[in-house]
Amino acid sequence: MSPLMRFAAALLLALAVSAPANAAEKRFLLATTTSTENSGLLDAIIPQFTAATGISLDIVAVGTGQALEMGRRGDAAAILVHDRIGEDQFVANGHGTDRRDVMYNDFVIIGPRDDPANLTNASDTAQAMTKIADTQVVFVSRGDDSGTHRKEVRLWEEAGFDPATFGGWYREAGSGMGQTILTTTQMGGYTMTDRATWVKFGRKDGHVIVFEEDPPLFNPYASIVVTNEAVPAQETEWATQWHQWLTSETGRDAIRAYRVDGQQLFFIAGDEEAG
Repeated sequence: MSPLMRFAAALLLALAVSAPANAAEKRFLLATTTSTENSGLLDAIIPQFTAATGISLDIVAVGTGQALEMGRRGDAAAILVHDRIGEDQFVANGHGTDRRDVMYNDFVIIGPRDDPANLTNASDTAQAMTKIADTQVVFVSRGDDSGTHRKEVRLWEEAGFDPATFGGWYREAGSGMGQTILTTTQMGGYTMTDRATWVKFGRKDGHVIVFEEDPPLFNPYASIVVTNEAVPAQETEWATQWHQWLTSETGRDAIRAYRVDGQQLFFIAGDEEAG
């Protein structure tokens, strides 16, 4: 047999061996927030799910608004997001089913260490937002229809402000949480971020948490299985297994166990009462 014929035979054999393996591969697409990815949580827990089930996930990390839209179009089989109003509307419109609370953390406001807007002395979130608006220090908004951006806009409105009327001090990054933090530190401004991404973020450049631990900053995450004919039935089945694992005691233990520098970043509802 000539070398060319041997190569062709080897190639055909390799294709014959690999085809069934590829056909049997179990995987689906999860649309989620940049915070679950930027915080490192998904890298910690997904391998545990895959090891237990043989199911792999393709991750698209975008803002919650974009994740919900991907689900509406059937571009994702499951979503993991953090905007209760948007989540409830998504399910009510028939785009998803079995919304389940997964975990929570909280939002914080970060700013320069010298805190020119004096947020450290704010009595509540509304006063913190008012101090920023009155001082007109640089504030960097996600500006991307993410869960964080939606929450920020509601906080402005609850404090009596309309961000559409703000001047040049209010900047819209149009980017994920990690990039927005980077922009904020480079500009010496303020922004609102989930605590997990801030703790994980490596380049703080003189910025610190200047306001935190107020009830309006509560940040819950939910899992939803997409209901769309564009999603293959088998992928919906695999996504449902992920959904069930994520909210099982095994999944919750994986979430509880994830830490950065010894600090737990995500919590399970009810744990505080049990503790």
